[in-house]
Amino acid sequence: MASPYRWSAFLACILASIGSAQTLREAADHAGVLIGTAVRPSQFSETRYASVLAREFNMVEPEDALKWWVLRPDRRTYDFRAGDEVVHFAQTHQMKVRGHCLVWGRDNPDWLAKGHFTSRQLSHLLRDHISRVMKHYAGEVFAWDVVNEALDESGKPRDSIWYDQPGIGFAGKGTEYIEQLFRWAHKADPHALLFYNEAEGETLNRKSDAIYAMVKNFKKSGVPIDGVGLQMHISTDIDVESMTAAVSANIARLAALGVQIHVTELDVSVRVDSSGVASLDDLNRQAEVYRGVVRACLQNPGCTAIQTWGFTDKYSWIRSHSRGTRGQALFFDRDYQPKPSYRAVRDELSRDRLLKH
Repeated sequence: MASPYRWSAFLACILASIGSAQTLREAADHAGVLIGTAVRPSQFSETRYASVLAREFNMVEPEDALKWWVLRPDRRTYDFRAGDEVVHFAQTHQMKVRGHCLVWGRDNPDWLAKGHFTSRQLSHLLRDHISRVMKHYAGEVFAWDVVNEALDESGKPRDSIWYDQPGIGFAGKGTEYIEQLFRWAHKADPHALLFYNEAEGETLNRKSDAIYAMVKNFKKSGVPIDGVGLQMHISTDIDVESMTAAVSANIARLAALGVQIHVTELDVSVRVDSSGVASLDDLNRQAEVYRGVVRACLQNPGCTAIQTWGFTDKYSWIRSHSRGTRGQALFFDRDYQPKPSYRAVRDELSRDRLLKH
C-alpha cells in the first residue's frame, strides 16, 4: 500500500496539473472530449472575438455559413466563401470543424421553397447539393449534421419540402427519406462522421424515444449513421438533478446502439431585466445547469463533444427570440468576461480528469 505521503504527493501533482488547465480548451483536451461553439465568420475580424474563440475551443461549427440560404443564392450557384473562412480559421488554430447542416426543412431560400419542383427534380437537386458540398469540404469537415430537426413533437416525420411537400419520393414512408440522405452523404464522403441532429430530444420523452427507435432501425438496416446531435437549448427553469439523470440515461441508450453523441447547440437562458441584466443568483443557477449537462456527457464515453450555440452574450439569438425577457445564455458576457457558467464547465471537465486518475 502506498504511504500517505506518496498518495498526498500524487494527488497534489494531479491537482497542480489540473490547475494549470486555465482554459476550457485545455481542460477538454485533458478530459478527452471536444469543446466547441457555433461561430459567425463575419466576426473573425473582431480581435476579442477571434482571440477568445481560438483560446477556449478546439472545435467550431458555422451558425449559418453552410446552410442553403447562404451556400445557394440561386439554383446554379454554390458560394463557399463564408464556409471556407470558418475552415481556414479552424486550420490556423488547430480546431476541428463540424458541418451544419446539409438538409433542413426550414430557412431555405425562396428559389427552392417556392420553386414548385417535382419530387424527381428535388431528389436530383438534393443529391447534387449533398455531393458537391461534402466533396468540397472532404478532409476538412470531420462530422456533418446530415439532417436537422426532421421529427415533430410527437416523434413523427415533420411535414417539409424534403419529406412530403412534395418530398424526394418517400412521402408517407416515415423515415425512409432520411435513410436515403445518409446513404447519399456517406457516398459523397465515406470518411466523415454522419449525425442526425434534433431539438427537444435530450431527455426521455416521445421525441427521444422516436430518435432512439429510428437510430436502432438504421443500425439494424446498415444505414451509415455515426451519431446523434442533441441541441439542448434549455433554461434555468428546470430541476438540475432530474435533467442530468434523464440526459445521462438518454445518452447511454443511444451510445449502446453504437453511435456517438454530440451536444450540439447548448445554451442556458436566464431571466433578464429591461436592460438585459440577470441576477447573480440566476447566473449561479445557470452555472449548475451547465455543470449538469457536462456531467451527463462525461458519464458516458459515447458522448464525445460538447458545443454551445455561440460563446459570448454579445452575439446570441436568445434575447431577440424571447423578445427581451431572457438572455445571458453563454459562457462569456458582452465584454468577453467569463461568467460562473464558464468556471463550472471548466471545473467539471477538470473533475472528470481527476476521477479518471
